Amino acid sequence: MILHHIEIASREEMEALQLERLQQTVKRVYEHVPFYRQKLDEHGVKPEHIRTLDDVKKLPFTTKKDLREHYPFGLLAVRIQDCVRVHASSGTSGKPTVVAYTKNDINHWADIVARAITIAGGAPGNIVHNAYGYGLFTGGLGLHYGSERLGAVTVPVSGGNTDRQIMIIEDFKPDIICGTPSYVLNIAERMKELGKDPRKTSLKYGIFGAEPWSEEMRRTLEEELDIKACDIYGLSEVIGPGVAMECHEAQNGLHVAEDHFFVEVINPDTLEPVGEGEEGELVFTSLTKEAFPVIRYRTGDIASITKEPCVCGRTTTRMSRIKGRVDDMLIIRGVNVFPSEIEHYLLTVPELAPHYQVHILRKGTLDVVELQVEVSDRFYQEIRGDLHDERVRNLMKRIQHLLKNHCLVSIDVNIHPPKSIPRSEGKAIRIVDYRKEKAVL
Repeated sequence: MILHHIEIASREEMEALQLERLQQTVKRVYEHVPFYRQKLDEHGVKPEHIRTLDDVKKLPFTTKKDLREHYPFGLLAVRIQDCVRVHASSGTSGKPTVVAYTKNDINHWADIVARAITIAGGAPGNIVHNAYGYGLFTGGLGLHYGSERLGAVTVPVSGGNTDRQIMIIEDFKPDIICGTPSYVLNIAERMKELGKDPRKTSLKYGIFGAEPWSEEMRRTLEEELDIKACDIYGLSEVIGPGVAMECHEAQNGLHVAEDHFFVEVINPDTLEPVGEGEEGELVFTSLTKEAFPVIRYRTGDIASITKEPCVCGRTTTRMSRIKGRVDDMLIIRGVNVFPSEIEHYLLTVPELAPHYQVHILRKGTLDVVELQVEVSDRFYQEIRGDLHDERVRNLMKRIQHLLKNHCLVSIDVNIHPPKSIPRSEGKAIRIVDYRKEKAVL
């Protein structure tokens, strides 16, 4: 077992370090980020007012809306020229939310993820098969640099091309696989289709995240692949993967990297803190980030925290696995998509009526999203009611391209006649999750 000294620090030692770094962070944003200076002034808070960790409650919250409104670099505490990398995710307005990193930020992130990999059972010299997507999404590069920092042999496979993934697993003999749980399960099922036994690979541990997954999914992954499956948590606004990691010994809560992030849980309605062990919305304050520090960032994720030491020997605060979302955000193969984002782009298509539904289905081991839309009366008349018309096929391709380009997800589109999408006298039912009905197609 590899234990970093900070992971076994006393509560007093950890909180003293957190307070020192919190004070530095508040001073940094007050001096270098006009948005935070204005917010702090509105709350009557100066950096020197932060004397204890409890004083974090005096600080204002930050939301994703704030990030969008200051696109692209309005919340940076350094010049963009002083950064070495930028990541981004899609946004409701069509503009992505942008995060940036200095060289020190990247180094810290690599350390954090290296530590996370060891928490999951990894060690220097291991071979790590990284099936997270590379690009603006933080998953692939986050795990990549952490694996290298650990001293592991990093295989940057990225996502997709399942048969090739299987070949590499067989030939390279990795110890650890990283990816979304649904995709890795898909790899296992494809192996069986090819007459191979996924339990006979070299894999020992799996690091899974970027989408919600149940204990049932964990049991399935562990049974199918004969591995230990551990949950990793992170979001780009806070840094990316590695904010918290589940240990392979207990698999009972995710250890927060508390020397880099201060975690709170609040009631999302009253915004007041909830007690230890009580569920609420996770809120994170970064403690070491230079380019893009965040103060009390509301994640929208529902979980609880405990400060009880873990059986693995670590004393860091643990958060429960994510129980759900405050809002109705969809996570499609690791990409965050709001229904309002989909609606935003659909309403720009003149051939469509303003009525739609998003159906979430389970096909095999993957979650599939199907968009149900209906054409306008005018367009329906133009095509003379023929939904096999070439113009309908072109419309479908255009919608798919629009959503892929702006929401970063591939969505199957089903086009229907006017008045075919169910109407509601109350709130419109936009999301229909057939997985909850255990529908298997």
